[in-house]
Amino acid sequence: MADQPDIILSVRQIEKIYNGRQVLDKVSFDVARGEIFVILGGSGCGKSTMLRIMAGGVKPTRGQVFFNNRDMSAVKGDELEKIRRCFGMSFQSAALLDFLNVEENVCLPIKEHTKLDPRIISIMAQTKLNLVGLGGFEKFMPSELSGGMRKRAGLARALAMDPQIVFYDEPTAGLDPVVCAVVDRLIVDLTRKLAITSIVVTHNMESVFRIADRVAMLYQGRLLQVGTAQEIKDSDNPIVQQFIRGDIEGPIQVS
Repeated sequence: MADQPDIILSVRQIEKIYNGRQVLDKVSFDVARGEIFVILGGSGCGKSTMLRIMAGGVKPTRGQVFFNNRDMSAVKGDELEKIRRCFGMSFQSAALLDFLNVEENVCLPIKEHTKLDPRIISIMAQTKLNLVGLGGFEKFMPSELSGGMRKRAGLARALAMDPQIVFYDEPTAGLDPVVCAVVDRLIVDLTRKLAITSIVVTHNMESVFRIADRVAMLYQGRLLQVGTAQEIKDSDNPIVQQFIRGDIEGPIQVS
C-alpha cells in the first residue's frame, strides 16, 4: 500500500460570496507538504480569492481551511497571526515599497515579527537575496530593478521568515518568456532546496507544465478537476482541454 501523503493544508467546502455573487462554490482539496500545487483558471474564476482565503487574509463565507490539521477559522488574534507567520506571500506586482531599498524591503517582515539585532536581520535579508540571485543588489531601489528582478526581490521578502508555505499570485505576469522560465525554475529550485510547499495561482499554461506537481482547475468558482500536470494535460473534460489549448471554440464562451 502506498504511503499516504503528508497533508499540510486542507480546503473543505469553501464558499465565498461578494455582494450577492458566489465567487467560490463548495471548493475542496488537499495540498501535500513539499509539493508545488498550482491553482489554474481564467480571469474571474475565483483563484486569487481562493489563494487569499488559504493564506488567512480573507475569511470564507462558509467552509474551513486546515493548516497542519488546525482549523484556521477556529483561531483568532495572536494565534491566527502565529499561523500566518508560517506563510510567505509573493504578490503579482511584487508590492515593494518604492522608498526603501531592496534589502530594507526584505528586512520588513523580520523587523515586524522579531526583536533580532539589526545586524542579524541584515544578514538574514542578504541570505534570502542570495537565494533568489540578487546578491549585490541590496542597496538598489526598486525603480532601478527590471520586472524580473522585482519579482525575485518580492520572493526574497516572502522567504524572509522561513515560511512553511509560500503563496504565489501570478508570479510570471507581465514577464517575457525567457524571464518567465527563469522565475519558474527558481520556484522549483527553492521549493526543493528549502523543503517548503509552494501554492501558485496562474493562468500561464507553459508555467503550469514546467513547475506543477499537481493542479487544481477552477471554473466559474467551482473545482473542475484536480490531478498531476500530466493528468490535466490528458483530461477528457472539454472545458479543461479548451483552456489549456487556448481554443476559441468550445464550452467556454468568450465575450
